[in-house]
Amino acid sequence: MRQFTAVVNPTAGGATSAAALLGVARLLREAGAELETEYSRSLAHARDLARRAGERGRVVLAVGGDGMAGGIGGALSGTGALLGLVPAGRGNDFARALELPTEPVALAEVLLRGEPRPVDTIEVTSAVHDRTVVLGSVYAGVDALANHHANRARLLRGTASYYAGALRAIVTWRATRYRVTVDGEEHAFTGYTAVAANSGYYGSNRLIAPSARVDDGLLEVVMIHDAPRRLFFALMNELGSGAHVRRPQVRVLRGREVRIEADRAIPYGADGEVEAVVPVTARVLPGALNVLC
Repeated sequence: MRQFTAVVNPTAGGATSAAALLGVARLLREAGAELETEYSRSLAHARDLARRAGERGRVVLAVGGDGMAGGIGGALSGTGALLGLVPAGRGNDFARALELPTEPVALAEVLLRGEPRPVDTIEVTSAVHDRTVVLGSVYAGVDALANHHANRARLLRGTASYYAGALRAIVTWRATRYRVTVDGEEHAFTGYTAVAANSGYYGSNRLIAPSARVDDGLLEVVMIHDAPRRLFFALMNELGSGAHVRRPQVRVLRGREVRIEADRAIPYGADGEVEAVVPVTARVLPGALNVLC
């Protein structure tokens, strides 16, 4: 029987995370599994707790949203430790890409009896931020600015904070000249964002990269070129289905290493947590993490 260590951040959506874990924890224990819970003080502390639990041979449960999943998954990347996800955040985009259930009985069954699946991770490096490893995507532009606003929203929560953050970011966005290098080949354009995606989803169920696969050893590179704001709003609506990739203003490439630069210090983000400014490099680490699916 598997032994689990759940890592929870009580200060980031703590009530939601605790509630999500409660139902699953009861089912795991009733099935005879051992479960211990660790409460982190920060994402860095959560990473440390995850590494220690992994070194003891325990299955590490990341309880929360994409920030916790990316932080803990990144910490376990390349270690051989086994990760389980208990989705309890605003987005849960990586869990969605893995088609994980959210209903406690079905999720407990996955955690107890699911087979480990090797998935890719993303190594992120920049001059102004320490090397880190994430799971979902690296994005530089208006979406990173929108996420910044959403993370600091006081009155709105969940998807509503993303919509409000996106509106604020788009209205204030200035056209930016990008230079995106994919496996050594340079692509220049003026536009809104460049995304290096391992998972197809980001920003709370937005299908930014419909063809992205978490286990193909490649990153899907989505570049959204300049367009009138009215058209850009229409394009944003199409992110729900992935139809935006058919627009002439959207270009999609694939590669193993992606460097994003711009003519000004625009923000980039990674899994909703890492916040810095370009230039940034994203490199895929094929099959570096084992996840229960």
